[in-house]
Formats: sequence, structure tokens, C-alpha cells
Amino acid sequence: MNNWNSITVKITRSAEEAVSAILIEAGAAGVEINDSADYLTHEEQFGEILPEIEQSDLVEVTAYYPENLPIVELTADIEHKINGLSEFFDLTGLSVLTNNLSETNWADAWKKYFEPARVTHDLTIVPSWTEDYQAKVSEKLIKLDPGMAFGTGTHPTTKMSLYALEQILRGGETVLDVGTGSGVLSVASVLLGASEVYAYDIDEVAVCVALENIQLNPNHEKIHVSANNLLENVTQEADVIVANILADILVLMTADAYRLVKPEGYLVMSGIIADKADMVIASAENAGFFLETRMIQGEWNCVIFKKTENREGVIGG
Repeated sequence: MNNWNSITVKITRSAEEAVSAILIEAGAAGVEINDSADYLTHEEQFGEILPEIEQSDLVEVTAYYPENLPIVELTADIEHKINGLSEFFDLTGLSVLTNNLSETNWADAWKKYFEPARVTHDLTIVPSWTEDYQAKVSEKLIKLDPGMAFGTGTHPTTKMSLYALEQILRGGETVLDVGTGSGVLSVASVLLGASEVYAYDIDEVAVCVALENIQLNPNHEKIHVSANNLLENVTQEADVIVANILADILVLMTADAYRLVKPEGYLVMSGIIADKADMVIASAENAGFFLETRMIQGEWNCVIFKKTENREGVIGG
């Protein structure tokens, strides 16, 4: 198969993650995000001439689908689902465009605009094809192929998840990564000292993507990836459970998370749009967790809960 269809959605920046999820759920073989803000801190190197980019509040999210899929019906279904986001996002400027292109036209052209990004104090995400990056002593490198449907790993929801893992991992923990996607949080957990990670995703494509990314990194044998619907039928207890998925999905797993988190262990949940943060917090607290930390970046929230009988030092305790 040499040809692909692309669907490009122009949307407000705050809706980028939600739209990406819709495109992936529709069977995208890859997602590319074109955000003018990415060029604000880009430095020219080695004589590279970068295009002049006009800054905009809109981003373009492009998904790629095999040419044998019915693109007209697929586009209509995607547009309908995106319009359903109007309750949560400003859809001013929304447009949905389709295109047919040869595989060789897009497979590599965008790579020169994705560079290593230090996303937390210790963690730097490095594209898989980078060979000459010189890490500082304190840096821990996450090798990632961002061309495999799940973005660059630098979205606010992922960043906050990584911040949370830096805060709570001390070494030797067992971690469950729910909705692993690219596998970035599993790799980070091992780099931060976790002794074993169990990564789950309901999507078989995501499982394959995670496996490929994980194998780019050292100590990948500590990470076990499998297909599963959230935490259903999981019996593996954990010191930490982390999930970076949409709020409406997070609330379905809080009871199972409480069942599996060890005493004094943690539940990290991200991917929460501001309007649904209270709903997620209430669901976790009803399951028995106590809110310890809440992080906010733009429209997104990340919350850290603790399973403990000792409420001292815990928000609300």
C-alpha cells in the first residue's frame, strides 16, 4: 500500500488532546500536530533555515488512514464527534480537510522540526533517530518515536504526569501504567527507579507502539505491555498507578485502582480538562483515596492521590 488519506483538523490549542484522541480512536495510523507555538523557542542550528511562522491560537492535527478506508464516511463521523466537544471547548475556527498523498511525501519530512526536549528537571525526550545528542550528567533520556500516532510526549498532560512520577518514585516500586499509549510514562518510571512496570492499553495498535518505543530504551525488560480494558481483571498490586487518559474514562477505574494500590501507595491521573476535574476528584475520593497534589497547566489538570489512613500532610486531611 503506497497511498494514504489524511484528515487535518484545525482547532483551538486547548482541544488538541481531545481531537487527537478522536482521530486515533477512528483508526489513525499516525497523528502529526502542527503548532505555531513550537517555533517560539526553536533555535537555528548548523545553518538550518526555518520558515517564518505566524503565531496562532489554532493548531492543526493531522491523522493518516490507509486508502482502503471509506474516507467520506470516516470524515463525517469524525466531524460529528468533534462538534460534540463544543460543550467543553471553543470550536471557533474549526475546519476539517481531507487529502490523498503518497507515503513517501510525509514519512520523514516533519522529522527535522522535532528535537530533544527536556520536559522535567531530569527527563528529556529524544526522538529515536537522534544519534548525536549530548546529555548533561543529570539528564535521563527517553527515546521515543513520535511518528507512531501518539505525538511527541510534550503535551501538558504528559508533562504533568512526568512531574508527578518524579515527585513520588523513590526506587524499587511496582507501577501500573493504564492507557500507556506511546509507553512514555512506563519508560520514565523505570528511569526514575521503578523495578517493574505493567503497561496496559485497550488498543492493540497502542500496545504495538508502546512495545516498539519501550525497546528503544535501556532496561526495557522491566516493562510488561499487554492489551487490557483499564484495570479490569488485573490482580497485580502496585505502589503507583498512573493514567493519562480522558476524564470520563478515568472515573471508570478509580475503584479498581483503590483495590490494587498498596497502602501508602499513589494514584496519578492526568488528561483531565478543567471542567471535569471535580468529577474525577470526587470519584477517587469516593473510592477511598485522599488528594495530595493538584497540578494545573492551562485547561489541563493532573492529580496525585494517596491511599493512606494517615491524613497528616494530605490536602483535606
